[in-house]
Amino acid sequence: MKPIRILAIALVACAAAGLTAQTPPPTPPPGQQPDVIELKIGDRSGSPPRLAVPEFAALTADPETVKAAKTIGQVLFEDIAYEKEFYMVPRDVMATMPKHTSADSVQIDSWKSVADGMIVGTVRKSGDSVVVEARLIQLPSGKLAFGKQYTGSLKSVADGGRTYAHTLSDELHKQQFAIRGIARTKLAFSSNRTGDKSTTGYIKNRDAANIYFSDYDGANETRVTVYPTLDLSPVWSPDGRAIAYTSYRNNYPDIFISFIYEGRLERPAKGTSETKNYLPAWSQDGSRIAYTSALPDGNVEIFVMNRDGSANRRLTNHPMADATPTWSPTGTQLSFVSDRTGSPQIYIINADGTDMKRISTESYCDRPTWSPPPFNEIAYTCRGGGGYQIMVYDFTSGSSRPISDGIGSNESPAFAPSGRHIAFVSDRTGRQQIYTMHRDGSGLKQITKTGTNKYPNWSQ
Repeated sequence: MKPIRILAIALVACAAAGLTAQTPPPTPPPGQQPDVIELKIGDRSGSPPRLAVPEFAALTADPETVKAAKTIGQVLFEDIAYEKEFYMVPRDVMATMPKHTSADSVQIDSWKSVADGMIVGTVRKSGDSVVVEARLIQLPSGKLAFGKQYTGSLKSVADGGRTYAHTLSDELHKQQFAIRGIARTKLAFSSNRTGDKSTTGYIKNRDAANIYFSDYDGANETRVTVYPTLDLSPVWSPDGRAIAYTSYRNNYPDIFISFIYEGRLERPAKGTSETKNYLPAWSQDGSRIAYTSALPDGNVEIFVMNRDGSANRRLTNHPMADATPTWSPTGTQLSFVSDRTGSPQIYIINADGTDMKRISTESYCDRPTWSPPPFNEIAYTCRGGGGYQIMVYDFTSGSSRPISDGIGSNESPAFAPSGRHIAFVSDRTGRQQIYTMHRDGSGLKQITKTGTNKYPNWSQ
């Protein structure tokens, strides 16, 4: 009975902390390449390579395998299409082509007229395991360009095999284009979807909001915090094991860190009713957290602390408000918002507090987020178009450009770890929801649909 008792104590502790311990996401075992040949897929005109991703073949007839084969093929198609490196052969075209029933039954000659490459996928059950295999065929030559095989437990396809599809997409983009795919990343956000009301302090009877996360495409939404209060502005730790956020659970805003796979909670800044802390931002190496603090004298400044709360120091010092920090990829600079010139504007400053510089010129700017390499940009929100729109400042040119389409109010941009995509909030359908788009503003995709959702943040 002792192990059961220990588990019960852990679950009670998680509930008291206001968060739920999560199961770590399934990770397929390392792929084994069935062939060492690595070729590039492309046509001779320089256009994006035409890629066919037909349905995966289920080699065994059990329900888990049949479901996984269908899901992996569908999700892999969407994952690859999202990155825009291939021209995807449409599904209605693929439906007219001969189907394969095994990896060796593909009628390659039939596909040469519609694609430069095709992915041949199979799924089979083997004892208590599932085996997923995918081969990228260079159609003009019929040679293998890329191949992976994964073996996992039946639990690894509990989500229909989405994790296998995400992994294949990311590894394919790395091998073919030397780019980082984002199919395995997560989006954290704040949502009031439960309809609960806050029960404490001066936020009592307001809509409660909690922290959630999902796959990059909105699937597998998972609730992290359950306390009936306001939990806002989540940010992923670089290792993907924790989320820092602002919570009002003590009747004032303070910074909490939920270690989501352990059910453990920390409060590193240790705020009080007189010193209120919010809007945390992790440094790229995960060792430090920058945040905003409202001091007892009413001044609002940027502070930086170690992730455990030690070595806490004040970065800015001005009678006007300084808030919303974001780190540069190198950890040597931060960007933040200040109204020291009258209206909120975007500034950058060295991590030691020196050499501050204003970079924005628009009316009322907020929520900067620094892009990862290889891009050298800061996305932010500014007032315009009857609401707020998203701008991107390019350090190379020293100028900003709009990237949102002007429909509705768009704000709180967050870069994907590749820098190729941006998540943001928009009320274009009447209610604030999370969307993603490519860094040029194209490829709009709605991620959330239930409740009001804000403050997206992309995992590494």
